Amino acid sequence: MAGFDRKTALALLIGLAGGVVAYFIGLPLPWMLGPMIANVVAAMLRAPVKGPAGLRNIVVPVIGVLLGSGVTAELFGLVSTWVLTLALLPPFLLVAAGVSFLIYRRVGGYDPVTAYYAAMPGGLNEMILLGAEAGGSERQIALAHAARVMIVIIFVALFFGLVLGVSAGGTDDASWTALDALSLRDYAVLGLCAIAGAWLGKIARLPAAPVFGPMILSAIAHYTALVTVPPPGLFVIAAQVTIGTVIGTRFVGEKLADLRRELGLATLSSGIMLLIALGFAEAIVLAGGMPLAQAFLAYAPGGLTEMSLLTLAMGQDATYVSVIHVIRITLVIAAAPLVFAMIRKRTL
Repeated sequence: MAGFDRKTALALLIGLAGGVVAYFIGLPLPWMLGPMIANVVAAMLRAPVKGPAGLRNIVVPVIGVLLGSGVTAELFGLVSTWVLTLALLPPFLLVAAGVSFLIYRRVGGYDPVTAYYAAMPGGLNEMILLGAEAGGSERQIALAHAARVMIVIIFVALFFGLVLGVSAGGTDDASWTALDALSLRDYAVLGLCAIAGAWLGKIARLPAAPVFGPMILSAIAHYTALVTVPPPGLFVIAAQVTIGTVIGTRFVGEKLADLRRELGLATLSSGIMLLIALGFAEAIVLAGGMPLAQAFLAYAPGGLTEMSLLTLAMGQDATYVSVIHVIRITLVIAAAPLVFAMIRKRTL
């Protein structure tokens, strides 16, 4: 595989070791949190590690297939309960992004362009590209989003474990599927969903195409009973270890002082955004539209893949959470440049 060398292999070994330790100490979502934390430590200690970016492109569709496997006929009867979540999503994004912008601008001292795109809770790659095109610091925007994803995962996992008392289940226990539990036909159908879904998602320019494309095809295949099993648990664990390793190694090469500063800003920004998310989620609960756990996960400003995995691990409705995050990312990507242009025009 192109780009796979000793540094990548070391990062994956560190990630796997971190996952094993996290599993045995009972950390929520151990196979992603463990590798992520272990590789952040490795990066800070200047270990010769490198993220398996190429491998990520292979394993991410597996998560999409897993998410689609939870779609059932009963689920469509619950779609009407999503209306309030969708209605409150734009105001949530305005408030959360606005507060985050002030933190990066006033506390972090970022220039206006960099602060703006660092604060947007959209896709990491898209925000980096849009921010760079607008004249912002690509490095600072990348670090801000990588740190946000990591901090949100940790905060949300701790919130579920310590506050709500919900422990990890989902991908680790309840939905474990052995390798020999699938027939060759099952493997063929699931593999086709992953490969064709990622390709079609890219062709159709879907947001988060490597996840969303396979998720759609897998949902169709499971809804029509073309296949009735999710991907094997071992594949899912491999995907989580890879994703956690990629997140952790995004901080490789950064100076320790700069890394501490970026993580500090991300912790402040993400913590406040999560409190805002909790407030909006509580409003949905009071309106009788959704359990607090699911509404909170839908608004938590992490990455689509990571939040979907966390939702599965916590035994919540992954389809609802995934769809809301896809819409959130789409809204931010579409609206962020337009809003920035309006602000810049008024301030010039």
